[in-house]
Amino acid sequence: MPTISRMYNSYADAVSVVEALEAERLPNHEISLVAQENARGRTVESERRAADTDANTTATAATAGGVVGGGIGLLTGLGLMAIPGVGPLVAAGWLATTLAGAVVGAGAGGLIGALVDSGVSRDEAEVYEEGVRRGGTLVTVRVPDTADMARVERLMDRPSAIDWQTQRREYQSSGWTPAR
Repeated sequence: MPTISRMYNSYADAVSVVEALEAERLPNHEISLVAQENARGRTVESERRAADTDANTTATAATAGGVVGGGIGLLTGLGLMAIPGVGPLVAAGWLATTLAGAVVGAGAGGLIGALVDSGVSRDEAEVYEEGVRRGGTLVTVRVPDTADMARVERLMDRPSAIDWQTQRREYQSSGWTPAR
């Protein structure tokens, strides 16, 4: 299944992307959000507001007889975990489940391994891990139907999305070298 990932400097921008994906009825279990506990722009109040909005939207749609897929929203499932090399993370979705399994099972690779296993290139995954470590927020979507690829990319390719190749060059020019 193809995977699309984007990094955002602002947690609020990433949450906005998740909300847009959910509004398009993409299955919640295929969307993931990963951020450092102290990600830029992350507040408990913003998460509470997003969770309340998801719950209200679900209740309204259910009352009106609408079809609601995937529960009450990805953001209500945020959990805290520690990943070696990255630190404490808030995470939700399939990637969070994968990371939690790797931590419990003492699996190697952490965030990079989970992303590479999902089809993201190693070079790209290294940038995402470093970006999360530095306070960025990662949104990753597994796209079950390749016909939806363009739509998902359009929703994720906002002006606030970070180009991973440009970011890699910037990190390297400041002395960063990925651990291999």
